[in-house]
Amino acid sequence: MATHPLTHTGTRSNVQKASMVVGAVFLLVGILGFVPGITAGMDQLHFAGHHSEAMLLGLFQVSALHNIVHLLFGVAGLVLARSATASRAFLLYGGVIYLVLFIYGLLVPQDSPGNFVPLNTFDNVLHLLLGVGMVGLALILTKGSKSVRP
Repeated sequence: MATHPLTHTGTRSNVQKASMVVGAVFLLVGILGFVPGITAGMDQLHFAGHHSEAMLLGLFQVSALHNIVHLLFGVAGLVLARSATASRAFLLYGGVIYLVLFIYGLLVPQDSPGNFVPLNTFDNVLHLLLGVGMVGLALILTKGSKSVRP
């Protein structure tokens, strides 16, 4: 019998559910990054760069580009949740991207033109947690599963 990411009852695997939840959270965060009141300093929201002083939840420095990246990650997570293999790839490679972004945030001074996303200390810590969490979900939720190996 062929293995299909959805069983005959239409239930999703745990890795697909995780991809959907992570994608939905990214989508929500991307939307909230444009909502005054939830994002302080909307009048200081720039498209990109460290001069954007808008602060999501008063903690995370965001720009329009930063918010758009969250929206795109959210859509990707939801779309890729259609299969277990794609869900695993989203969580694994998305997590790796966030770990690279964490390292980037540590190496690039916050007030430099290289900080184009923009990133602050709270963003860096969050990116580390997201990276570890996403990679962990990809590995743990597909451990021992032959149908979702790359």
